[in-house]
Amino acid sequence: MKYMEPTFHSLARSIVYQQLSGKVAAVIFARFAALAGEPLQPGAILALTEEAMRGCGLSKQKAAYIRDLAAREAQIEFHRLAKLTDDLVIERLTQVKGIGTWTAHMFLMFGLKRRDILPVGDLGVRMAVQKIYRLKELPTPKEMEKLALKWRPYCSVAAWYLWRSLELPKEKADPDREVWVGM
Repeated sequence: MKYMEPTFHSLARSIVYQQLSGKVAAVIFARFAALAGEPLQPGAILALTEEAMRGCGLSKQKAAYIRDLAAREAQIEFHRLAKLTDDLVIERLTQVKGIGTWTAHMFLMFGLKRRDILPVGDLGVRMAVQKIYRLKELPTPKEMEKLALKWRPYCSVAAWYLWRSLELPKEKADPDREVWVGM
């Protein structure tokens, strides 16, 4: 898995990546970081106009979310997050406008390097589970939790492999292959 330091920069990056393909998000984030400076800093974000942020490809909402994050950076206390439980990190982060459970899960997985995070709201993970288990519909969060009991304490690793499985070429897939061992 690709990890990033649990900082303001990494959380702002997660906001940019919300509900976008990785490729599109990477382009927008690169433009934004070129404008604001890398690593992203709260003061630099607050100094930007909404128009400048939008010019990088950020939606009006995401620009507002990142500005709210910049304004609340001191309340989050990034240097203390590593010592908090997963639930407390989620509680603290979701107080920022635009940061929901999905973003908090991504931050826990890739920023704080937590090994047992199951992003039940992630469409890619749900699609991969549907494909691997040959489900007629996307699994619900409750169904995901039940399936993931076998993956504990490495749900983050399982999620990474599930995401990667969606990148496999379709012609290489074997429809008669049994469900993956341990899944």
